[in-house]
Amino acid sequence: MTKTTPLPRFAAIVVAAGKGLRAGGDIPKQFATWRGIPLVRHSVETFLSIGAAEVLVAIPPASEDIAQSSLSGLSGYRLVTGGKTRQESVCNALQALADNSCERVLIHDAARPDIPDDVISGLLDMIDIYQGAIPVLPVVDSIAVAENGIMTAKADRDMLRRVQTPQAFRFDEILTAHRAWKGAKDAGDDAQVLMANGGTVGLVDGDERLKKITFAEDLVSKTPAMRVGQGFDVHRLVKGEELWLCGVQIPHDKGLAGHSDADVALHCVVDALLGAIGDGDIGTHFPPSDPKWKGAPSPQFVEHAVKLVENAGFHIGNVDLTIICEEPKIGTHREGMRARLAELLRVDVTQVSVKATTTERLGFTGRGEGIAAQAIASLQRD
Repeated sequence: MTKTTPLPRFAAIVVAAGKGLRAGGDIPKQFATWRGIPLVRHSVETFLSIGAAEVLVAIPPASEDIAQSSLSGLSGYRLVTGGKTRQESVCNALQALADNSCERVLIHDAARPDIPDDVISGLLDMIDIYQGAIPVLPVVDSIAVAENGIMTAKADRDMLRRVQTPQAFRFDEILTAHRAWKGAKDAGDDAQVLMANGGTVGLVDGDERLKKITFAEDLVSKTPAMRVGQGFDVHRLVKGEELWLCGVQIPHDKGLAGHSDADVALHCVVDALLGAIGDGDIGTHFPPSDPKWKGAPSPQFVEHAVKLVENAGFHIGNVDLTIICEEPKIGTHREGMRARLAELLRVDVTQVSVKATTTERLGFTGRGEGIAAQAIASLQRD
């Protein structure tokens, strides 16, 4: 919490009584999994963890079993059967709370699972001044009034706000307002119910984290904006083979042995890229048991990995490659290797680092028996 003072006593209502049809699936979206646990559980856990005196969860009729399973292990909540509309569901929950003695209540949609603590604090402070309080965000796009497929007027976006939940209310006022609700249609939210009964609603800053889960794709955890993968590879040095590193042929009395051209540097870069998108390794895509890859040039493996990265919705941020060997000396070839690797990755050369080190003549690389390489690749979401 951003505040150091305790929160005033409050109860909370989590509205989870809808059909959740737009999200598809076999169960209502409020019971579907989001970030590893049922959607409804996120907000119930939040309210309980910050000290709600009680949490009422409004659920669809005949859904007690799935609701209890979704909230298994939690205490301090009660289930209440919702009505035909959202307003009826909230009213049922408020009436079930009537004997709770809480002067404040938060009403929240289960479809908004991520609730910042400072929004709750601000809402509870605001109802010291007004009968109700809601979190809002500015409207940043131009707004058009439309009719029959054409624009008929321009709305003043400076006068408009996007409304979120939770919404906070003085308990007696919001219960009275819901009992008195005579709207022909379902109320858009509880602030409208309060205003229809003469109440005043204050505004507090909302948060983009309160985004509503509406469609099936919203239930899928968003891919992080950045991913990192690492690769490591080793090949033997033998007489009679060409030595390729980073797609550049290096003069040397030995070359690397392998099913393909055995470019150990490119192989570990491919594994780093595949690791960053969670798509196996170079052996998965180009198995050494397949004769068609015998002697294959490794640049085509890199091009394949780069395409997979793009198909996954990412672009390469940078690649840091280290080649481990005693011989040959890499220094004179480093910039050419770096330029070729950047070309294969389709990035600027400043996004590529090629380094070399030795093992001080220790181990198989120190004895000149082989070359090892390791790489780290970072990806950024498009």
